[in-house]
Amino acid sequence: MHNTKSRALSGAAIVAVALTVAACGSSSSSSSASSSSSSSAAPAASASSSGASSAGAKLTVAKGKDGSYLAGPNGHALYMWMGDKPGKSNCTGGCAGAWPPLTTSGAPVAGSGVVAADLGTIKRSDGSMQVTYKGHPLYYFSGDSAAGQINGEGSDGFGARWWLVSPAGSPITTGTAHSSSSSSGGAYGY
Repeated sequence: MHNTKSRALSGAAIVAVALTVAACGSSSSSSSASSSSSSSAAPAASASSSGASSAGAKLTVAKGKDGSYLAGPNGHALYMWMGDKPGKSNCTGGCAGAWPPLTTSGAPVAGSGVVAADLGTIKRSDGSMQVTYKGHPLYYFSGDSAAGQINGEGSDGFGARWWLVSPAGSPITTGTAHSSSSSSGGAYGY
């Protein structure tokens, strides 16, 4: 009978170890599943980090109804804000929530049509490195849910205009989406 009790306890111990291992395994797989689903829930925000490998975020040129404009690693349009100062982002808090900055962990990379010498970075107040083009901090718009959308073009959210960025580094201020609006110029004098 003592032998039967030992075997029962040994069996129970094996089951307990197996359940513990199984629980640990399912815990890590569910956390990786939840982190990947949270990335897809915010495409513009995740794009800033998904394109930020050790090689840096790669910018490209896209074409739209208002002409050619800069796009981030995920193909989403990039904007400049007239409320910024040259080489400094003034878009934080709620502004950065609506207009996520394009960040990178390495030197930004120029794709076809992008001038490598015009790329740079600035350090944000949270310590992240934001990509700049000709000194202009670059942003996505949270209202653009797919590549090719330019829903933020001409917006005056947060007190100044938001414009697409041309491959020459200037704001694209022409087109039907904002033809009746005027640009106050902001810090860049446009």
